[in-house]
Parts: sequence; structure tokens; C-alpha cells
Amino acid sequence: MLFNSYEFILVFLPIAVSGFFLLGRYLGARAGLTWLIGASLIFYGMWYPAHLVLIGVSILCNFTLGVWVDRSQGKWSKYSLTTLGILFNLGLLGYYKYADFIADNLELVLPVLWDTESIVLPLAISFFTFQQIAYLVDVYKGETNEPSLMRYSLFVTFFPQLIAGPIVHHKDLLPQFTFTGRIQLRYRNIAIGLTFFIIGLFKKVMLADNVALFATPTFDAVAAGQSVDFLHAWSAALAYSLQLYFDFSGYSDMAIGLAYMVGIRLPDNFNSPYKSTSIIEFWRRWHMTLSAFLRHYVYIPLGGNRKGEYRRYTNLFLTMLIGGVWHGAGWTFIIWGAMHGVYLLLNHWWRAKTAQWQWRSHLTHTATILSVGFTFLLVVIAWVIFRADNLTAAMAMYQGMVGLNGFEFHSSLLIPFVIYIPLLFIIFLLPNTKEFVLREFPESQTSVIWHHRLLRLAGWKANWIYATGISAAMVFSILEIGQATEFLYFQF
Repeated sequence: MLFNSYEFILVFLPIAVSGFFLLGRYLGARAGLTWLIGASLIFYGMWYPAHLVLIGVSILCNFTLGVWVDRSQGKWSKYSLTTLGILFNLGLLGYYKYADFIADNLELVLPVLWDTESIVLPLAISFFTFQQIAYLVDVYKGETNEPSLMRYSLFVTFFPQLIAGPIVHHKDLLPQFTFTGRIQLRYRNIAIGLTFFIIGLFKKVMLADNVALFATPTFDAVAAGQSVDFLHAWSAALAYSLQLYFDFSGYSDMAIGLAYMVGIRLPDNFNSPYKSTSIIEFWRRWHMTLSAFLRHYVYIPLGGNRKGEYRRYTNLFLTMLIGGVWHGAGWTFIIWGAMHGVYLLLNHWWRAKTAQWQWRSHLTHTATILSVGFTFLLVVIAWVIFRADNLTAAMAMYQGMVGLNGFEFHSSLLIPFVIYIPLLFIIFLLPNTKEFVLREFPESQTSVIWHHRLLRLAGWKANWIYATGISAAMVFSILEIGQATEFLYFQF
């Protein structure tokens, strides 16, 4: 069930939210939370009901292991149980997500045949697997424990973040499920939640899905063996970069809004990443919860920066390689992760070499714009192999982007490039959704281009002017839905 579908917006969402508040008010918090779990499982099972068994087994096994680890007295038994839990989760992930990729590569070097056609990739398995690994590791460290199977189940299945994140850390979500007494409906939460949700829906339906029309034909063409010239290649690369930005930004806004309606605050997962002045900053703004997971549960356990400069760079590269593998079972994702690993190594090396330069601490406005532009260029180049169907298609795109297939101008390119201009204006010059709702989120960091006072004057307010504007955006988005399309991060 997609957030941008009629059945979700007009049927599921009203029933899920109203049921939570009605049961929570008249029967108590436990009834309301149970209702949310049921709604979340229905939401998850709508696509492939058989996978409800998989996520149910995953929850029961991880919860049980967490209890055993917490109650275990010996260090060795704690370590053994935690290792067992990690292997169990990685085993599920490996079988469902990577078995086909491994089988295809083994068949190239060994005379074996492994039938993987019957394996159906479960939705969100990467997200709820990492989420539960983090929980088990922190139980082992003594940083958390959850004695309630109900709260733990909701922690894993909570429908606003279940399918495409954020990868919620237990400390961010579990304490919020300790509702006591009666659950009260708060109209301001509904208003703020709807604002986030509608802005996210508008980004997905009106912006991401429409700009995809300029990316998909070209990527499909190179996948079919055709060559593309310089302008067509760069147009498609830029179109996909914009599509992915608004698609993921839209989902992140909608997830935050849905959770806010029931009084839950999800962590930030998307903070204007294309405004970053470096690749280091980009990964602090793009898929922020994945970056946090990789930092705390991969980079630091590998040794972080505690074992010398060489090991630090090695650990950074390996972490980004794992991040690439997490996104998908294919060489394109592995190479994409390696590209960003190299980007980060060069970025950290450059920072170390220029740490004493005076201009670094006082970047001029021009230097900031150039840094943002160069970072954006590197990200766009990497998105090409991320999007390509295979390595051959990626190389065909890169050949076009460096001019090996000519520089012909086609009048058909005028329309997409004209459309890109307002989208780039939105990305680089306007505040993001959280900045727009600044009064509710005073901790939000404003853009370097937007003056704080101006943003406060233009920020969201609970009045009829903004209600009318948001309602109009909702109407336009619903009329545009038509055949609902999946969010891009659903495939990861």
C-alpha cells in the first residue's frame, strides 16, 4: 500500500488514525497501541501477505534474543547470543536480498545451478533488519532493553517508517510508546502532520513523478543498447538526480507527518543534502539515519579513527562499500558505494591538508556556492551508476556525458531544461519542509542562503491562509495521482 494511493489516503489513513484515538481514549493506551500494530501489519501485508510470517518470525526471534541477552549473566553467553542474533538477521537479509546476485556470480566461475526464481524480496527487509541489529547490539552493551513485546513489535512495524525508513534507533522511538492512561487527540499535531504529509505528497506526485519522464526513457534506451549524446546524457542524469531528491524527500516528509498525527516524532532523515558544501556534509544530510547506523555499528567497530590514518581511510572506504551493498544486490550499487568511499577519502585528505588555511574557516559567499556546485556535480555523476540497470548501461551513459557520442542539440531538450530551473530553485534557494515549519521546530537549521528573520516571517502558521494553500496542494496532488508509483527507496 503506497502513501501516494487513493486507498491509503482516503481509506487506510483515516481509519488507522481515528481508530488509534478512539480506542486510546475509551479503552486506554494499550488498546490504541495494539490497534496501531494491527494497522501496521495490514499496511505491510497488503502487497504480499505471506511475508507477514517473515516479519513476525523476525520480531519474535529478535525480541526473545534481546530478553535472553539482557538476562544473561556471563559475558561470553551475552556475546554468543548477540552474535547469533546478528547472524540470524544477516542470514535472512542475505537469502532474500542477495541470493540471486550471489548465484548469478557463482555460475560464472563454477559449474553450479541455483534456482532463485522463487525468492520474492520482502518489502523493507533492509530497514527492519538493520533496526533490529542495532537494538541487539545495544542490549548487549547494556544501553537498552524492552520487556514489552507489544512495544517492541510497534517499534519494528510502525507503518509511517516501516517501508523506506528512517532506520529508527530504539532510543528515538521506544520511549515514545510508553503512553499511559487515555490517549488524547491533539489538533495541532494533526495540523502539523497533515502539512508535512501533503507537502511530501506534492513533492512525490507533482515533482518527482513528472521529472522522471525525462530520465526514464534515456536510461531505458542505454539499457537496450542505444547510445546517447552529451546533452541527452546530462539531461537524464540531472533528471534522475532531481527525481530521487524529491521522491526521497517526499517520502521522508510524509513519514514524519504520519507519525506526528499520532503524537510520535520520527528522527530527521533528509536535510537539504544538495545544499552540502562537501561530500562529508552530504552524508550528514542524505539518509541521515543510515549514515548514523553505518557510523555507530560499522565504522566505529572497525576501529574508526582510533588506529591511525591508514586504518581510518580503510574503515571509511569499507563502510561506504557496505552502504552500497545495503542499497542493492548488484555491481552497480557496489561501485556506487566505492565511488562515495573514494569521494570521502579525498574529502577528508583535503580537509587535513588545508586545516590551517585561513580561508577555510571564513568561506566567502562565492567559495560556498562553488563548493555546493562541485559537490552536487560529484553526486550527480555517482547517481548515474546507481540508476543504471547494469554496468554496460552505466558505461554507455558515462560515454555520452564525456562527449564521446557527439554534442548534438535537439529542440526537445528545451522543455526539460526549462523545467529543471524551478526545481533547482526549490532545492537550493527555498527552505526545506522542517525549516518551513520553523515555529514548531525551533532547533531546525536554516539554509545559508535564507536569512533567519525572513524565514520566520514566511514560515508555517496555523491560520486560514496556510490551510488554504496546503489544501490546494492536496487537491492538485490527489488529482494527479492516477496510477500510483512506488517510492524509489522501496526497492532497497
